Amino acid sequence: MGAVILPDLGTEILIPACALIGIVFALFQWLLVSKVKLTAGIDSASEPAPKNGYNDSLIEEEEGINDHNVVLKCAEIQNAISEGSTSFLFTMYKYVGIFMVAFAILIFLFLGSVEGFSTSHQPCTYDETKMCKPALATALFSTISFVLGGITSVISGFLGMKIATYANARTTLEARKGVGKAFITAFRSGAVMGFLLAANGLLVLFITINLFKIYYGDDWGGLFEAITGYGLGGSSMALFGRVGGGIYTKAADVGADLVGKVERNIPEDDPRNPAVIADNVGDNVGDIAGMGSDLFGSYAEASCAALVVASISSFGVNHEFTPMLFPLIISSVGLLVCLLTTLFATDFFEIKLVKEIEPALKKQLVISTALMTIGIAVVSWIALPSTFTIFNFGEQKVVRNWQLFLCVAVGLWAGLIIGFVTEYYTSNAYSPVQDVADSCRTGAATNVIFGLALGYKSVIIPIFAIAVSIFVSFSFAAMYGVAVAALGMLSTIATGLAIDAYGPISDNAGGIAEMAGMSHRIRERTDALDAAGNTTAAIGKGFAIGSAALVSLALFGAFVSRAGITTVDVLTPKVFIGLLVGSMLPYWFSAMTMKSVGSAALKMVEEVRRQFNTIPGLMEGTAKPDYATCVTISTDASIKEMIPPGALVMLTPLIVGIFFGVETLSGVLAGSLVSGVQIAISASNTGGAWDNAKKYIEAGASEHARSLGPKGSDPHKAAVIGDTIGDPLKDTSGPSLNILIKLMAVESLVFAPFFATHGGLLFKIWS
Repeated sequence: MGAVILPDLGTEILIPACALIGIVFALFQWLLVSKVKLTAGIDSASEPAPKNGYNDSLIEEEEGINDHNVVLKCAEIQNAISEGSTSFLFTMYKYVGIFMVAFAILIFLFLGSVEGFSTSHQPCTYDETKMCKPALATALFSTISFVLGGITSVISGFLGMKIATYANARTTLEARKGVGKAFITAFRSGAVMGFLLAANGLLVLFITINLFKIYYGDDWGGLFEAITGYGLGGSSMALFGRVGGGIYTKAADVGADLVGKVERNIPEDDPRNPAVIADNVGDNVGDIAGMGSDLFGSYAEASCAALVVASISSFGVNHEFTPMLFPLIISSVGLLVCLLTTLFATDFFEIKLVKEIEPALKKQLVISTALMTIGIAVVSWIALPSTFTIFNFGEQKVVRNWQLFLCVAVGLWAGLIIGFVTEYYTSNAYSPVQDVADSCRTGAATNVIFGLALGYKSVIIPIFAIAVSIFVSFSFAAMYGVAVAALGMLSTIATGLAIDAYGPISDNAGGIAEMAGMSHRIRERTDALDAAGNTTAAIGKGFAIGSAALVSLALFGAFVSRAGITTVDVLTPKVFIGLLVGSMLPYWFSAMTMKSVGSAALKMVEEVRRQFNTIPGLMEGTAKPDYATCVTISTDASIKEMIPPGALVMLTPLIVGIFFGVETLSGVLAGSLVSGVQIAISASNTGGAWDNAKKYIEAGASEHARSLGPKGSDPHKAAVIGDTIGDPLKDTSGPSLNILIKLMAVESLVFAPFFATHGGLLFKIWS
């Protein structure tokens, strides 16, 4: 087998040390952002200007631009956005908290009943010659890890939202000094969220494993089975965050766009629009809090899937601590790599021109992937024995450490390919989006046709990338290979989240500039930041969907092993009916979320119209709109509407497992994975392309774009309609689908002992 170079003590120090470095780095970035003051004295240039000059005098000397009223106005708007976001998340967490308690009780009762709530030791699942801890212990510890995962997910989302609402007005104010200053502020704020989330997720998981080990001792199979609850907790909170936040943000966005831009012909984020605050709040609760919880869920599940398979392989059987925690070591090194990568954007190179923004963000992905490849090679060499065995559906497969390195690397590079393909199809710098913009000449119908075609076409290369990475990683190291490939894709999660959070922060900054009545030049700068952010958000969604496919396959493999299924035979009717139903679920789920956005937007449109028609002086700008009513409409609608889609995802595995058994459930999981990935990619990319086609026309940066504009022209109105249709696709249905496929798989894995013992009631009665 060969000895491991990194001693167990080294692992015990390395993982928490990397996590703490990540947290300290995040706090340091936050400190730098906080130097931009939201008080009247921000422009005194008496002190010498440091690098990335926080005290630079303003570039512009336009009349009124140094006016402290602008700063105070920015602070006031930021406050309104922050309050709206906080109150929505608290309301949502109240409902989600009730669900969490109820589901925790369910986990305990179901898993405890596997051995009739017996407290005596049982023969081990995979080796009946040994005795393992009672099922009741697994029930209790799975419940604890579920609650821990849920709380970590909620905190991740909440912190992300707080940081974003803290940074948005500061980005606006920095835009007065130039696009480079604004970029650094927005990017640093994104990095705070990325590093806090990645480091917290890693640290909590590591501490939980060590605490559970005190009770479990040598029973590593039981220990890591109980840890799977962590992934379930993380993803179930992410589901509600994604769906609830997505409905909120898109109800406000659609309402604001349809009445404001199409009917009233006023600019985006115009302070006269009653839905404008709700729209900006939505960016934070959907794109920041939702995305944060989602990627945390992916990370937690990928780690859990790898740990479960490792615990029944030679690592777990021989109690080799360092190789056992190989998935966590990958994430630890990932944090260090991302830290170095972030410095490239904020300190090593300075952005001076608008056209440098998007390349700088793309370089982040390339640099982090290249450095991480070296990091994985080192980790595979020092933390793994030269040969070892991996559990592969009932038998042990011999694997070498270089093969496991290739598994992780193939996932990492597949992520980069998916990112760049997504960018090609959603950025207005390339022909696909320009073709969609061009189709607006003949109206909204052709725009919709071109956009749908683009989305379907954009699925091809990502699916091949996922397929190749699955084939390579499975060939080398069975389901463990697939799980570490998913971790490879997520190993640069801190950079991915920083790039992702940068988008909504820039979007909010533009909104604040418009509402505060700042000059046209500042709005142009924030628009440039926002357009780059839109593309990077699409790249982030590509990563999330790609990793979800690998994660859910790894969880599926772990579930099949735990439920004692040797082969999943598609030709048996039990499995085939599951396959059909599973393939249908993403469509049912998408229908629910799309309709929820539609009905919430309907109420919003009616309210915005009512205010324009009944408040005298609103269009003239002499009266203030009632922002609070629009915020309330979005909050109430999203809380009410997030429950049915959430129930569909959470109840399906339970109903299928209890009444139809593990074989049918394995069909459902396979079906939902296969169809869910395709719909998620096409929905996200279609929506992203429509959004950027609209921005392409609005920016008028090329001769072609100017021939379609300006704002308010017929092609522009057609583009706005396309953008509005795409909103729920790219920000509600598409991103939520990756949670659907992961969550059903991890839930099935957690409940596998119960389903294997008591499931399939209908087929038992039938036979």
